[in-house]
Amino acid sequence: MTAGAAETALLSCCGSRRWARLIADHRPYPDLGALLAAGDEASYDLTPADLAEALADESMTGHPLPAEPGVGSLAAHTALRAAHAAYEQRFGHAFVICLDGLAPDETLDRLLTGIRDRLGNEPEELRRIARGRLSRLAAPGSPMPDIARFRPA
Repeated sequence: MTAGAAETALLSCCGSRRWARLIADHRPYPDLGALLAAGDEASYDLTPADLAEALADESMTGHPLPAEPGVGSLAAHTALRAAHAAYEQRFGHAFVICLDGLAPDETLDRLLTGIRDRLGNEPEELRRIARGRLSRLAAPGSPMPDIARFRPA
């Protein structure tokens, strides 16, 4: 796999080209732990422009709201839409949050709590999202199960 192909695959984990390039340039990784550590390290090195690029990526922010199972959740969905609009107006980008491992019935509550409580720790959420996506990208059965072992071309 060429470095360019590896970068393209890694961009599905985080929308920053610099982040993807840093990880691709340091292949091979001996195991998943080393790959995740490299992803974390690359996240710490992101500049404000890199973060803006990642936050502008629709794959980071374009997830739909959880389904509205009944009238009881209508108020929660309305509150979430209002909170998201206020967040986007204040920070100039969409709200991102990592929901990996969360039960579907807890998603809406976590979204509401997260958007109300967070004041600007977007880099940490991007790092969590990227870690989950890197794990899935390197997992057996994924389209790129050997991403950690590919040598730079």
